Amino acid sequence: MAGEVLIRAEGVGKKFCRDLGTSLRYGLLDITGEALGRPRSATLRPKEFWAVDDVSLEVRRGECLGLLGHNGAGKTTLLRLLNGLVKPDKGRIEIHGTVGALIALGAGFNPILTGRENIYVNASVLGVSKAQVDAKIDEVIAFSELGEFIDSPVRNYSSGMTVRLGFSVAAILLEPDILFLDEVLAVGDLAFTLKCLNLMRSIMERTACVFVSHSMPLVSSFCTSARMMHKGRMTGSPDDPMEETINRYIALAPTLKTSFGEGARVRVAVVETPGVSGEGAKAHIQQGAELVVEVELELSEPARCSFVIQTQGTVPLVLFKAVEGLSEKEFAAGRHRFRVDLGRLDLNAGNYGLGVNIWRPTDRRVLLKVEGLLELKVSAQQVTWAHFVRRSEVRMLDDDQRNSALPGDEHVQ
Repeated sequence: MAGEVLIRAEGVGKKFCRDLGTSLRYGLLDITGEALGRPRSATLRPKEFWAVDDVSLEVRRGECLGLLGHNGAGKTTLLRLLNGLVKPDKGRIEIHGTVGALIALGAGFNPILTGRENIYVNASVLGVSKAQVDAKIDEVIAFSELGEFIDSPVRNYSSGMTVRLGFSVAAILLEPDILFLDEVLAVGDLAFTLKCLNLMRSIMERTACVFVSHSMPLVSSFCTSARMMHKGRMTGSPDDPMEETINRYIALAPTLKTSFGEGARVRVAVVETPGVSGEGAKAHIQQGAELVVEVELELSEPARCSFVIQTQGTVPLVLFKAVEGLSEKEFAAGRHRFRVDLGRLDLNAGNYGLGVNIWRPTDRRVLLKVEGLLELKVSAQQVTWAHFVRRSEVRMLDDDQRNSALPGDEHVQ
């Protein structure tokens, strides 16, 4: 029945021990206590910590809950608790209906057996009968797109091919009421990922789904709601808009700053424009505001440059090539001062870095590469996703400004 609650967790907690020997001793005590009818202790003992602490949630049929959080936040442990693989130390979990879990795809494949043989082995582990596999094996092979390799040993498969086969077995043969997904949609090239996404959408219509992912585009397009875990606890409210939860997750991470190369020095400062405020090497930007930066550049030889906005993990989001007219701008050796209009920045809330790449035009040897030269903090009311390259016209300043001395070493690379 659409809308019925299939997953309910109330005050669920799971503790682990940092020391293996102590963990084994505690485990023996817990097993002995349960055999004698004593409940598990809901308090921490020496060397223990809460991997999941006081988590409550509900997921109905037709809904998909996105679980966000950094590595070690407790997401996978929570999935194992909901899936019945791990017993909670406190709280209660209600599961109604059959359960399917797409976690660690292909991990149980036998490398000596062929892909076809592994389909039957993997299906039996998932609780699917041989008759059911016989009826759908052609569909599984067709979906995996491994037809010409299906009778080859799995040890000859690439890691992407193995995951493709694992996903196809689990997704085609399982017809669950409840589905747990742990980073399983990144299973190959873009075409196959989209194919998997569309299949999961069709399955999701009749299931309650919990989806763990670090891919915000997938979460925002795939899930009906999102919650963030931090240090084992659920943050925010179940009624928080998804974009607010995603923005809160993105804002957790700091901006990194690294540099390498010789032959150039550069400083970037923010020009005051509506929606942008700057102080030193930091800028606060409202989503959609236009950013103009002033650049002071000192070169030992002729060079070209580009600017890039990166995530805290130094993943490039927006690349700006400094141009003059329609061609890349080439700067002569010496000191230069100019402005670059980076245009409208439709970034999600969070911390980013503005980096610069400076290279020799003749052989493209890097003279200087700086990541996080300028820290950008973005405030946003909605989630948007756009990766693109822009050309940005440089505006040279007058000779007096151009030849002025560079400031002190602060913020100069």
